[in-house]
Amino acid sequence: MIDFIWNLVSFIVALGILVAVHEWGHFWVARRCGVKVERFSIGFGKALWKTKDKLGTEFVIAAIPLGGYVKMIDERVDHVSDEDLPYAFNRQPVLKRIAIVAAGPMVNFLFAILAIYLLLLIGEQTRKPIVGEIPEASYAAAAGLKQGDEIIAFEGRPTDDWTAVNYEIMGVIGEPKAQFKVRSAAGYERNLQLDLKNWKLDPDKQSPMDSLGIVPFRPQVSKKVAYVEKSSPGDGIGLQVNDIILSFNGTTVQNWEQIVELIEQHPQQNVSIRVQRDGNETTLTGRVGAKADDQQKGYLGIIPFQQPYPATHVFVKQYGPVEAIWHSVDETWRLVTLSVGMIGKLFTGDISVKSLSGPISIAQGAGMSASFGIVAFLSFLALISVNLGIINLLPLPVLDGGHLLYYVIELVTGKPVSESVQEVGFKIGGIVLLLLMTIAFYNDIARL
Repeated sequence: MIDFIWNLVSFIVALGILVAVHEWGHFWVARRCGVKVERFSIGFGKALWKTKDKLGTEFVIAAIPLGGYVKMIDERVDHVSDEDLPYAFNRQPVLKRIAIVAAGPMVNFLFAILAIYLLLLIGEQTRKPIVGEIPEASYAAAAGLKQGDEIIAFEGRPTDDWTAVNYEIMGVIGEPKAQFKVRSAAGYERNLQLDLKNWKLDPDKQSPMDSLGIVPFRPQVSKKVAYVEKSSPGDGIGLQVNDIILSFNGTTVQNWEQIVELIEQHPQQNVSIRVQRDGNETTLTGRVGAKADDQQKGYLGIIPFQQPYPATHVFVKQYGPVEAIWHSVDETWRLVTLSVGMIGKLFTGDISVKSLSGPISIAQGAGMSASFGIVAFLSFLALISVNLGIINLLPLPVLDGGHLLYYVIELVTGKPVSESVQEVGFKIGGIVLLLLMTIAFYNDIARL
C-alpha cells in the first residue's frame, strides 16, 4: 500500500510538472502572438485552486491530474465579443497558429535539455560498460565479446556507461547487424559485429541486453545474509543477519545464485537450512513461502552481502556549467531520435506492441526514480518529457501534430481545411489514439 501511494504521488508530481511545462509553451507563445487566453488549467474537472492575473487569464489546478489545457478565445468554440475578435485564435495568421500549437512540444524538448543539464551539473556515480560472464551460444559470444571487455562505442556513438549502451542497443532493434568497439582489460581495442538477423526480442521476458547475452559486470555476491525482511518466511525460519548459508535441504551450496535457485524450487515446502553463525554451525527448519507474482517459485525474503564495485569500474558523470550545455543537448537529441525510431518500428513490426507502456508503468517508473533521488527523477522527467513532445507531434488530428498538419496544408494551399474533412480526421485520430491507449493499459495490467 505504501508503494502504491508513493508511486501515485510521484506520478502526479511528474505529470503535473510535464503538463505545466507543455501548456506553458502554448500559453507563452499565444500571449506573444496577441491571442487572449481565458484559462490555463493543470488537470481536469473541479477546480481545487484558481486565481486570475491582470489580463484576465484564470489559472487553475483541477481535481483530475491527467492532463491540462490552455483555453484561448476562438469563434469555432464559443461566442466571441466584437471587441475581442482581433484576439481570437482562429483570426490569427496561419504562421502564428503554427507557432502557438508547436510551442507545447518544443518546450517539452527544452525542458528535457534543462533536466539533463541539471543532472549533469549535480553529477551521479555510474558504472562503466564492462561486461561480466558471457553466456554460451549467445549473440554476444558469437560476436567475440569477452568477459572484462569494456564497450566504448556502439554504431559509432561513444558509450561511457550502461545507460548509453542500452539506448544504442534499442536503436538497432530490427536491424540485421550492429557494429561496436570494445577495449580489453589489457587496454587493446577491437571492432566487433553483432549478427542480428535472427534476433527476436520479447520485452515481457528479457531486456534487450539480456536477450543478446550482454551481461554487465557485477561484484561477487557472498553467501552471507545482509538483510532479513520482517515477518518473511526467512524470518520465520530463524535466519539472521550475518548468517552464512552452508547447505539447503542437504545440498551444499557454492554461491548465492545456487541458493536462489534452490529456494525458488521449493515453494510452500518445509526445508532445512544449515548456517554458520558466530563461528558455530546450526541447522534451521521451516517453510519456504511463494512469490506474490509467481506462486510456482519459492521466496524467503533475504538479501546477501555484495562486494563493492572496483574503483576502476565506476566514475562520477559530471560536467561544468559550459560543458554540460553541449552534453545535455546531445543526450536530448539522442532521446528524440531513439524515440522517433521506436515509434517507426512499432508500425513496421520490428518492435512488438507489448513494448507500449501506459499510466501504471509510468507511475511505477516515477516512484522508482523518485526513491533513487533527484538525479534519477530528473532523468525520468527528461525521458517522459521527450516522449510527451514526440507523441503530441504525431499527425493525429486530436493531437498538436494533427492541428499542425491542417495548418501546414492551409499554408501551402492558401485556404483552410474544410470543417467536414477536419471532423472526419478528428474521429479517425480519436479511434487510433484510443486503440493505442487501450493496448498500453492492457500491457500495464498484464505486467502486474
